[in-house]
Amino acid sequence: MSRLDDMALFVEVMKARSFRGAAASLGMPSSTLSRRIATLEKSIGLRLLNRTTRSIEPTEAGQVYFERALRIVEEARIAHEELGEMVARPVGTLRVSLPVDFATNWLAPLLPRFAAKYPGLDFELDLTPRNVDLVAEPFDLAVRMAQPEGAGLIARVIGHLTPFLYASPGYLAAHGEPAHPAELEAHACLAMPGRGAWRLQAGGEVVDITAHGRFRANSVALLKRLAVQDMGVLLIPERVVADEVAAGRLVRILPGWQGPPASIYAVTATRLLPARTQRFIDFLRQNLRDDPHA
Repeated sequence: MSRLDDMALFVEVMKARSFRGAAASLGMPSSTLSRRIATLEKSIGLRLLNRTTRSIEPTEAGQVYFERALRIVEEARIAHEELGEMVARPVGTLRVSLPVDFATNWLAPLLPRFAAKYPGLDFELDLTPRNVDLVAEPFDLAVRMAQPEGAGLIARVIGHLTPFLYASPGYLAAHGEPAHPAELEAHACLAMPGRGAWRLQAGGEVVDITAHGRFRANSVALLKRLAVQDMGVLLIPERVVADEVAAGRLVRILPGWQGPPASIYAVTATRLLPARTQRFIDFLRQNLRDDPHA
C-alpha cells in the first residue's frame, strides 16, 4: 500500500513538474514529498527524476515508470469512485433469510417501495424459521423474532410487535366472551409450541395464564385460519389479522389487555455491512417504527 501511495505522489510530481507545485496541491510539505520520492527511487533501484534548482525532468526510467504508474493510479481512482457510487446507489443481490409470517405480513407490502428506491438491487429471499449460518451460507442478513444465540453474531433491534387477543364471532357465540384474562384458562387457546403461558398486561396489572388448547402450531398463518374457523382464541399482532378484523371474521376481545412487545432483530455476521444491507436494515427500522399495527 505504501508503494502505491508513493506511486501516486510521483504521478502528481510529474504532472506539476515541480515538487513545490505538487506539494501545494497535495497539501503536504515539499521536503516530505521529496523524501518520499527518494524512498521510491531507492526501492526501485533507479533514478526517476533529474532535479535542478528550477525544474525537474524525468529520466528515461522515470518516463517509462510514469506512463505505467499513471494508468495504475487512474484505475485505483476509478475503483474508489465506483465503490463510492455503490454506497450512494446500492447494487447487486440482497440475500435475506426471514420467517414466513414476517415476510408475508410485514415485508411483502413494503418490498415494492424499497425495490423502486434502489433499482440496481435484486432480491433472494429465503423464507424459513431455521437459524441460518450467516458465516457459512451466502446471506447478507437474517430477520428473526428472537435474540440469536450464535457467538459473534450482531443483532440490531429494528422494531417491536405488540400482540392482542382475537376470536371469531362464532367462537364467542358458542363459548362466551371472557371479561378478564383469568377466564381464558377455561377457553381454547391457539398458541405456538413451547408457549404454554401467556403474559397479559393492562396498565400496571400483569396476569400470567396457562394457554390450554388442542391446537399448537409454529405457523401464524395456520393459527389464524383456525381462529377464523371458530377453533379458539389467538394472541397475535394486529397487522397479522387486520384483514380478518376488517371483514368481521375476527374481533378483538379484552381490548384493554395486550401481550408484552416482542423485539424484531436484524442479524448479521459483522458490523461492516455492504451498502445494500445497511439500507435495507434502515428501511425496515423506519417502517416498522412508523407502522401503527406494530
